[in-house]
Amino acid sequence: MLHNSLEFTHELIKKRVKTGDTVIDATVGNGGDTLLLAQLVGADGKVIGFDIQEEAINRTTEKLKNHNLLDRVALYQKGHEQLLSVYPERDSVSAIVFNLGYLPKGDKRIITSPDTTIKAIEDGLTVLKENGILLIMIYYGHEGGLLEKEAVLNYVTSLPQTNYQVLKYEFINQKNNPPFLLAVEKR
Repeated sequence: MLHNSLEFTHELIKKRVKTGDTVIDATVGNGGDTLLLAQLVGADGKVIGFDIQEEAINRTTEKLKNHNLLDRVALYQKGHEQLLSVYPERDSVSAIVFNLGYLPKGDKRIITSPDTTIKAIEDGLTVLKENGILLIMIYYGHEGGLLEKEAVLNYVTSLPQTNYQVLKYEFINQKNNPPFLLAVEKR
């Protein structure tokens, strides 16, 4: 059975993230990925989460509290492009996760944008350790989504293959702009 892009993202996370790791959720949204990351890093690990919307931070905080995992997570109501101002330690992060687009069940006018996303990816690659993985779920079926999709694809396509492996995982026969995954592994 083929996994959808989100399921495949979670499979990759589970294979890469270990107890004691430091990981980043660049867009916490409703907290699904943040919760999974917090479970995987264990009591000795750390999850750093970003979102510009207070609503997303509140939803994620509640989800983590309900699972007694809030102590493993530092949440910042900041844009992901501020990643280095919060966590500047190079080559130390095992995984970084992005979900681009808008907050599900939130204001669809508030979206991720090409400029801030590219900066966050670029900065994320500097903190990612060797064999670390940066995962980008691209939801683009909204106004502004196609511009961001193209910008991100152009950026990751240009990464040197001597330093990175880049995978695009998507279904090609589905309607309504199905989301797809970009996985970047640092060598």
